[in-house]
Amino acid sequence: MAQQVRDGFVELYGTDPEGVWSAPGRVNLIGEHTDYNDGFVMPFALPHTATAAVSRRTDGVLRLHSGDVEGGVVELRLDDLAPESDRNWTAYPAGVVWALREAGHPVTGADIHLTSTVPSGAGLSSSAALEVVVALALNDLYELGLQRWQLARLCQRAENVYVGAPTGIMDQTASACCESGHALFLDTRDLSQKQIPFDLAAEGMVLLVVDTQVKHSHSEGEYGKRRAGCERGAALLGVDALRDIPYGELDAALGRLGDDEEAVRLVRHVVTEDERVEKVVALLESGETRAIGPVLVAGHASLRDDFRISCPELDLVVDTALASGALGARMTGGGFGGSAIVLAEATDVAAITKAVEEAFAAAEFTAPRVFEAVPSAGARRLS
Repeated sequence: MAQQVRDGFVELYGTDPEGVWSAPGRVNLIGEHTDYNDGFVMPFALPHTATAAVSRRTDGVLRLHSGDVEGGVVELRLDDLAPESDRNWTAYPAGVVWALREAGHPVTGADIHLTSTVPSGAGLSSSAALEVVVALALNDLYELGLQRWQLARLCQRAENVYVGAPTGIMDQTASACCESGHALFLDTRDLSQKQIPFDLAAEGMVLLVVDTQVKHSHSEGEYGKRRAGCERGAALLGVDALRDIPYGELDAALGRLGDDEEAVRLVRHVVTEDERVEKVVALLESGETRAIGPVLVAGHASLRDDFRISCPELDLVVDTALASGALGARMTGGGFGGSAIVLAEATDVAAITKAVEEAFAAAEFTAPRVFEAVPSAGARRLS
């Protein structure tokens, strides 16, 4: 892939790039919609990556090209970059350049050629991969000296302010910081991290991703409504964030919300989801990997019933997989489409995959895309 992207850069810009970098998409094992509530998440990086060949410029010009999008090179002037001025794919890399410059870093331009194998719209953080690969490349080329967590913060700012999508910090941190063979236990309040060994193959298991092919967009209203609802719940309970409601005090907190049904549902999901993340960490650290299955199932029920962000296709994956012998399954990502994950014995994968595909055909849904998720390395320089 690195050579292919390098060759594409030469063809476009007539010279060799100064380097080639990659950054992965991610799957979130557990901890959904907790990141913007200062809570816990547990993603791991996929082998699917955004790859970028990059060179510096000194004339205040940013040139962008994607091998995955129809059209030629897009040329932008750095001084013209402004939040929410761009509704195209270019907003993600341009937003990173804007965020770096806003933070005072001396980026004077770049030529960038990108390609990505992260499925778009599948809830696997294709946008974060684009952001992080550009941030890492510019950090290296301009010798900015930023740590991985700082790059993630800048990429989140690019997506929140420049793109206008109210996402949390998880996706960018996962892409920047994950390690091969591990899941990342991340406290989104202080960004403290712990790498948790997660080598399913060694234990005879597989984690499948089932992309329902139902496209979602975080910039559209439902994600923002959930975030605003969580902030309202925290305000009603007098805490900075829902993270501050201890699991043992959940019933009392819900009682204080009275008949505010929406706030009750949203608060209950976030507080119980944080508890599920801690439970999964404890199980993995004690070698009880198979026992995380029921925790994943409980997480899906909470996202479906309390947070109300599932859809018929996601529910069908979970129900069919469990009926076919899966150890656990749940939707993953922002919701309203995208992907589900299925934890299964390796010997059951073929039967579960066949059952899900047949269930989708019977329901007259678009055929799903099913692949194995292998915990992979975070962003890195390739050449």
